Amino acid sequence: MPTVPHPFPELLSLLDASPEPHIVFDEQYRILAANAAYRAQLAGGKSVVGKTCYQVSHHYTVPCDQAGETCPLARSRESGGRERVMHLHHTPRGEEYVDIELTPLRDASGEVRYFVERMAALPVTQAQDSSRKMVGRAPRFQRMLELVARVAKSEATVLLEGESGSGKELVAQAIHDGSARAKGPFVPVDCSGIPETLFESELFGHERGAFTGASAARAGLVEAASGGTLFLDEVGEIPLAMQVKLLRLLETGTYRRVGATEVRRADLRIVSATHRSLRDMVSTGAFRADLYYRLNTFPIAVPALRERPEDIAALAQALLLRVAPKRRLTISTAAQLQLERYTYPGNVRELRNLLERASLMCDGDTIEPEHLPDEVFAERCEAPAPRRAPPVPVSERLPQLLAEHQGSRKSLAKALGISERTLYRRLSELASTNESDAE
Repeated sequence: MPTVPHPFPELLSLLDASPEPHIVFDEQYRILAANAAYRAQLAGGKSVVGKTCYQVSHHYTVPCDQAGETCPLARSRESGGRERVMHLHHTPRGEEYVDIELTPLRDASGEVRYFVERMAALPVTQAQDSSRKMVGRAPRFQRMLELVARVAKSEATVLLEGESGSGKELVAQAIHDGSARAKGPFVPVDCSGIPETLFESELFGHERGAFTGASAARAGLVEAASGGTLFLDEVGEIPLAMQVKLLRLLETGTYRRVGATEVRRADLRIVSATHRSLRDMVSTGAFRADLYYRLNTFPIAVPALRERPEDIAALAQALLLRVAPKRRLTISTAAQLQLERYTYPGNVRELRNLLERASLMCDGDTIEPEHLPDEVFAERCEAPAPRRAPPVPVSERLPQLLAEHQGSRKSLAKALGISERTLYRRLSELASTNESDAE
């Protein structure tokens, strides 16, 4: 670690031995030290000492809280204690979500003089397998990721609530990948696709002769998930008779195969998901209240695509790589605008299907409006909620808009229909482009 004037040499030595990236900086955001893990994982091996944390991580010219972000240092000044946030950082591999934990350091008089940041990248936002990589920067998406980062390392039971096609299985996979069970199996179960008569056998397994056709003993999905995570998708479809047995599994960690007397112990974590309101089902008697409260230990709302329209452009590009991996397809500005106006009742799954069809209709390298299906152009699209206005693409017109606008950056962002964070990001990208052109 580079040597800098600092009253905590023992701390610097300790941080340098840590496998997690750490930096130490002062009240002016200047980085005083970065450990070996930070330099290797987040700085491309380069020194960052003397630069500001917001310059290195975000390419901003002002602190995060002045650029529309949540600044852990600003929050720590208010609270006087440790703070934790989720940020999208620039890394040698591109932009990645990083879970940040900031700790203030006090001197002998009790005054805060320095800050230590520990950073951990979310595995699912840097996955090599693009089909498992989560994409987004909208505020609701970021809030969801913050909850994922907080709960992943625990053994808490998680309930994912969101519409069909919103990506609940991908979020469940993210929780598994970020947990101590990441090297174990991740076993998804579609509860709506298992006949009621076979549910218990599928989940817990059966012994030979337990029922007609059971010619041999068979392990169930609970055993298949041993050491890992069992993901119960559409948990609201579990038959009432089975709910009490699932409750026993959750409360005691034990179960029996069908036709067996031997009690077996399960070693797994359960993550469940539903597109229905389990609370409403409890009120009508369609779902057990005790099971609901056991599953609902840590609820996470997975936002619908219409609730994060600013993510459509990035999602579309990522999905194109999945549906047409051998082609270098792009989306024209006109087609992108049309995609951003649509409300996606089928959520991310529907966007993926639209792009797969468009890629098949496109003979060239650019998807145009004529390659999109008719429903995208309907004046009114059937959706569970009112349509939100899409963000206005401003990248090409930003210099002119800046010159003409007389108000604050906040009012400009509002006028453009984008967040302050998005505006500052685009300004930073514009500044980087101008610097490159000048060279």
